[in-house]
Amino acid sequence: MTAPAHTITLLTRAGCSSCVTALDRLVPLCEEFGIPLESVDVDEVAAVDPELRAEYGDRLPVVLLDGREHSYWEVDEVRLRSDLTI
Repeated sequence: MTAPAHTITLLTRAGCSSCVTALDRLVPLCEEFGIPLESVDVDEVAAVDPELRAEYGDRLPVVLLDGREHSYWEVDEVRLRSDLTI
């Protein structure tokens, strides 16, 4: 079995309604492309990775594609679909 060509990580925070909306949009998209979706609460991991919250905590949700920032505050689905087909 080969590893997926891409990875998608959604950076979130508890109680963030925009984060829930982003997750709801990403789940079917990731299923369609066969890509696992990881969701990371920046506050929960702050003790181990404070830089993550410092970098992204004020503009959640943030979508990371292959570990790099792809979009924030909302899912740019058109651009993400395009980038996933590359």
